[in-house]
Amino acid sequence: MSDKSIQQFAVGKHAVTLSANGATLEGVLAVPEQPRGIILFAHGSGSSRHSPRNQYVAEVLYSHRVATLLFDLLTRDEEPSDRYNQALRFNIPFLANRLIGATKWIMDVRSLKDLKIGYFGASTGAGAALMAAAKLPEAVCAIVSRGGRPDLAADFLHEVHVPTLLIVGGDDEPVIAMNHLALQKIGCADKKLIVIPGASHLFQEPGTLEEVAKIATHWFCQHFAASETPDSAARRATGD
Repeated sequence: MSDKSIQQFAVGKHAVTLSANGATLEGVLAVPEQPRGIILFAHGSGSSRHSPRNQYVAEVLYSHRVATLLFDLLTRDEEPSDRYNQALRFNIPFLANRLIGATKWIMDVRSLKDLKIGYFGASTGAGAALMAAAKLPEAVCAIVSRGGRPDLAADFLHEVHVPTLLIVGGDDEPVIAMNHLALQKIGCADKKLIVIPGASHLFQEPGTLEEVAKIATHWFCQHFAASETPDSAARRATGD
């Protein structure tokens, strides 16, 4: 823990500016009453903290007393050039390091430092989430990938020892195949692939995103509860 562990956030939603490995990133932090844990979102290529799909999942998590951090993986200066050359959105080590930086920022917030941490990765962001979890095995409690590209973190999958859930649309055939192969390589025993029938890559079909949010929320809450110690439960209950 650094000497900067002084900042606190009250219950509610907050626009935040966080420092991640020297970069200044913008985000939205949502803190419910007595949070069970916190989920950091790693969005897909060309997306941002404003992704309506990730925002919806975040709202569902919040309604189940899970804190969320939606943040931009790129800075304001990086986004315009990336829209032109797409050089950063597929740079998975770069994005994973940004996610690691955001995780350490959360761990330096006094009112959040005791919360269990999970990652929700979408598309290419799932590759970044898996790589980051491989590098921070003691910090991350659970991962959910939505329509993810875990193959982009192929060299690190065997080092992922965090409970991992892969969710793929039933009509997203190329990504289904990628996820089946990745599932075999992921290093943890607690891993699962769920295919949502009738869903495309973006889960735009009626009811499919709702199913993703329901399944993801159950996965995170289940693993937050399983990893909670009596001391951390007591601190959460008292707000310490």
